[in-house]
Amino acid sequence: MQTAWFSKPVAVSVGVTGSIHHLSNTQQAIDLLTTHWRDAGSPKHRSALRACQRATSGDVAPDVARAALVEAAREAHILIE
Repeated sequence: MQTAWFSKPVAVSVGVTGSIHHLSNTQQAIDLLTTHWRDAGSPKHRSALRACQRATSGDVAPDVARAALVEAAREAHILIE
């Protein structure tokens, strides 16, 4: 497995304090999706996690995973645009 880098970081607000995280690669995204996700288990969350995992194994382009992550973050109301 390898870390797949996004063409542009994804900014999200996490936790009670709303600290801002800039996710630059699939490993950072997987960590957030598996440990601190507000709507864990939703279809978009599962899709983003699966896409990030597939990007780390080279099955999909990193920006496909990024797009799925953006959609999941938007659904969870944590995306900073």
